Amino acid sequence: MSKRIESELTLINRPASEIYAFLNDFNNFSQLMPEQVANWQATVDSCSFEIKGLATVGLRIVERIPGSKIVMKSEGKLPFDFLLNSLLTPSGESSCKVQLVIDADMNPFISMMAEKPLANFVNALATRLKENLEK
Repeated sequence: MSKRIESELTLINRPASEIYAFLNDFNNFSQLMPEQVANWQATVDSCSFEIKGLATVGLRIVERIPGSKIVMKSEGKLPFDFLLNSLLTPSGESSCKVQLVIDADMNPFISMMAEKPLANFVNALATRLKENLEK
């Protein structure tokens, strides 16, 4: 069963090309992770990390559309597979709307337990992305 979890639409006062360049390299993501993330490891194309008390998560970039979209696929032993989509919509020359969307394949029981933490996670990532890029 497919479940879609979307962050709030976040306006970042940076050009889409700059936001895309940041999100296109997992080495930059360490700045976005909440404190419950440990054992962060990254290359340009993939990362892995532990969510304290829950699971080890791996992500790999599987699709890139310059300036508009980056698709990351989950890897490893997780209770469900998911895609994390970074969607960029330019809003003028020097700003961009960003939305992070998780498309997860999970049963209704897992969905009940995971939906709120995943929504909090994508919203935290979007907020930290804005804070980091607008410094």
